[in-house]
Amino acid sequence: MKGIKLLALSAFSASFLSFTPINKKYIVIDAGHGGNDRGTVYGNFLEKDITVNIAKEIKKLNENQDQYEVVLTRDSDTYPSLGERTEMINKLNPEIVISLHMNSDPQKETPKQGTEVYVQNTDGSKKLAEKISKKFTVGKIEERNLHMLRETKAPAVLVELGFMNNTKDREYVTSEQGQKEIAQKFTEIIREY
Repeated sequence: MKGIKLLALSAFSASFLSFTPINKKYIVIDAGHGGNDRGTVYGNFLEKDITVNIAKEIKKLNENQDQYEVVLTRDSDTYPSLGERTEMINKLNPEIVISLHMNSDPQKETPKQGTEVYVQNTDGSKKLAEKISKKFTVGKIEERNLHMLRETKAPAVLVELGFMNNTKDREYVTSEQGQKEIAQKFTEIIREY
């Protein structure tokens, strides 16, 4: 009977759930966009590449501890739909969800810079946003009716890591050092949560 139940799980869920202790805590990092959805583009820089690089670095930094497991919604140039992402997240029932994105505005070069955090109308989401604001220069924290926030049952935030069309932000988030520093900050946030 157990084997039949395992077979009934999708291969995607089974890979996360079948060999893991029930009490394992999950942290989900959602790398925005992917595949044909490039996200914000500036020259040769694509939002989808920046977000997946940082997500993979966060996972790498958290491999050698046993308090929780970092799960990525994607770790390559694929595009799981928003519905597929939130379905997977809700099956895992994680402690928190962090969706990574890059911002832009209509100007060619914008004076706007820094991080923006969008939250659910929940205490858990707002608490997570507060922790992020202690590590990053956050321009604003506000509620938004976005699929990842609306359809995710766990405390979730959507983080715009900076503006692609601001030279300082772009140079930082596209550099190897910048991506490692961002991943380290998220690792600290996760460990403190």
